[in-house]
Amino acid sequence: MKELCADLLAEYQALAELAATMSPAQWDKKTQFYGWTPWDEIAHLCFFDETGLLAATDAAAFADNTRELQQELDKGTEISAITRKRFGHLDGAQLLALWQERFNALVTALATMDPKARLPWYGPMMSARSFATARMMETWAHGQDVYDCLGVRRPATDRLKHIAHIGATTFGWTFVNRKLPVPEVKPYIALRAPGGDTWTWNEASDRDYVRGSAEDFCLVVTQRRNVRDTQLEYAGDVASAWLPIAQCFAGPPAHGPAPGVRAIHY
Repeated sequence: MKELCADLLAEYQALAELAATMSPAQWDKKTQFYGWTPWDEIAHLCFFDETGLLAATDAAAFADNTRELQQELDKGTEISAITRKRFGHLDGAQLLALWQERFNALVTALATMDPKARLPWYGPMMSARSFATARMMETWAHGQDVYDCLGVRRPATDRLKHIAHIGATTFGWTFVNRKLPVPEVKPYIALRAPGGDTWTWNEASDRDYVRGSAEDFCLVVTQRRNVRDTQLEYAGDVASAWLPIAQCFAGPPAHGPAPGVRAIHY
């Protein structure tokens, strides 16, 4: 758990270091993620790191907070409006400082937990290990929006393995979430890691597969790139049906960018 949390902290810190370089104008610049600004992206992470800290330390307080959040969502309030109401009095630098305080506290709490300990969350309870991995995935995904907005190429690291694993293991979820039949055959996934290794999932196949860089795969399953704007190679009906709708995060069915919309090449 400590190694996983060290990777989680490194992911947080990498985005925080980028955010620390932003000017006031950059904090308010629109990203390609639903028109959110970098301020919105960091506020979103800060909000759920706050509630994540409650989940890890005070289940009763988390339950109360969840009821309040659900009441707002039931009214049709967008999550970005909820976070702006919560943190709108803070400028970018102040928000960054608060977020750093929150994510450091969350990582500290998670690092002392049994990896199999169960935490309440929005939906089914999660193991501490799965929870930490999910926080890393969300931080990396929203971080991509900020990097893209600023036109900065983010160095790929082997921390991507955590995110790729979520992407591979939520194959069935993508179909269930859309009320589609889950294919009986899972595509073989073979990804080139930034460090040079090859990461694989599922049974090897020359007919049903996804191959390419781990970074491209993670960009697709987090819906930050359309698969046609990556160099992923894939074959078979299952992979062809899955990749355009792949969704490794919870929530109702979401749609990634159309081809060409986020075809960013640095």
